Amino acid sequence: MNRVYEIDEGRPFWKLRPVQLLVTLVSVLLVTVAAVILVVSGPVTDAVGRALGVGDAAQTAWNIVKWPVLAVVVVVILAILYHAAPNARQPRFRWISLGAVVAIVILAVATAAFGLYVANFSSYDKTYGSLAGVIIFLLWLWIVNNALLFGAEFDAELERGRELQAGIEAEEEIQLPPRDTRKSDKAAAKEAKDVEEGRRLRERQGG
Repeated sequence: MNRVYEIDEGRPFWKLRPVQLLVTLVSVLLVTVAAVILVVSGPVTDAVGRALGVGDAAQTAWNIVKWPVLAVVVVVILAILYHAAPNARQPRFRWISLGAVVAIVILAVATAAFGLYVANFSSYDKTYGSLAGVIIFLLWLWIVNNALLFGAEFDAELERGRELQAGIEAEEEIQLPPRDTRKSDKAAAKEAKDVEEGRRLRERQGG
């Protein structure tokens, strides 16, 4: 994400690691919720409907409601990821952005196309045997990662366009302020020191 926003990672370890762990934890919990929503259907909702005395109405209602709920879960995951991952300080927290919409559309289309390919044209089971499921899942994660990065890049270029229209010099770098610069400042100081020592060594040998 830092490369997308053309900014160095300046957050020190003690500040960056908790953010990464928190984002990962929240994402895993929300993905688990989404998985449960997808699994809890058919016989499960039939059993709940019979227990509550509502019959097929529970199944019908669940089939309608679960898709908006899944959409909300995906939107929350992307909002947290796009806001917290880069070291760039966003102008404001957005629950939904154009980049997130683009990422969701790409992810939905790519997942459907990949599922169609795996079901009808692939030979992963013949090639990898019992590992086919793992290979397919890893490929799907790669597709997801590319969709998310494309959405983030879309948002970053929109931000560049807004800055250029406002007269800000963003041709080479997006001018969002960093959240923290302590780590990058320390790395820059060390690099400058190494360069200076290299220059002194060169001049001493040349003299």
